[in-house]
Amino acid sequence: MEAIRKVFTKDYPESKKKWSVLGQSFGGFCIVNYLSRFPGGLQEVFLSGGLPPLVKQPDVVYERLYRKIADRSYAYYQKFPEDVQRMKDIAGYLSKEEVRTNTGGIVSVSRLRQFGFVLGFHGSFDLIHGTILRMANDLTMFGFLTRPTIQNFDNLGPFETHILYALVHEPCYLSGAASNWSAERMIHNFPEFGSCTADSTDPILFTSEMIFKSMFNDYAELRPLYETMDTIQHISDWPDLYDEAQLAKNEVPAYAAVYLNDLYVDYEYSSETARKIKGCKTFVRSDMYHEALVSKTADVIEQLFKLRDDVLD
Repeated sequence: MEAIRKVFTKDYPESKKKWSVLGQSFGGFCIVNYLSRFPGGLQEVFLSGGLPPLVKQPDVVYERLYRKIADRSYAYYQKFPEDVQRMKDIAGYLSKEEVRTNTGGIVSVSRLRQFGFVLGFHGSFDLIHGTILRMANDLTMFGFLTRPTIQNFDNLGPFETHILYALVHEPCYLSGAASNWSAERMIHNFPEFGSCTADSTDPILFTSEMIFKSMFNDYAELRPLYETMDTIQHISDWPDLYDEAQLAKNEVPAYAAVYLNDLYVDYEYSSETARKIKGCKTFVRSDMYHEALVSKTADVIEQLFKLRDDVLD
């Protein structure tokens, strides 16, 4: 980013060479890294759901994520209790039949559970319910999943079109340690996620922003990259992502939107990071989710600018 800034501003007067940056989610992680490495290039920074946990390894992140996605799954089934059985019926069908997506991926039980990837977004309950209802109706009426339904299924997972997302998600938490397929290991600490068959007595819980080995078979675009990913998973000499000493003496104005019910970027970790960035101002909302910058753009931008202009009261 600093190299790009220097190219873009090389003909600018010195007083205009610093830039203001806005980061959502992983974009915020990148900006906090930038803030700790090249603060001289920044005029001000704005973050939305983007204050990263200052951790060394993703196990602790998944520890909280698994608990939150379990709670979110139960909340979903409370709204749509009939989907408990529908999910089991669909899982039963998928465990017996090999169904391919239009892009060559596999419609598996694991991918079905990954609907939970969007459970941290506004409107996600109805979006997921619509897809589950459509799949269940296909099986009732035709005994198989139709191509339009399979396309709808495929659209709910991001990894056919966001390849780097899968590769860098766990490394974006690493510093001097290996991930060793963190999500794959950590799920065994939560027995409630063990139920994923048609005859299970408990509901099938969704998973979320997690990277599993099965994804490198289920997603056609990820399939050739398993060995690459496995190599990445065992690298342990990652450098420090953030210069915490620099953050502690930060002089760049920083403003952050933090969401109490953020499924992906934990509120407590975000608050802890905000306290470690000198001068960082935050506003906290309990009525917004992780992608509020997209779903409620005007509200978030207005609040961030009010923080900057110091006119909240």
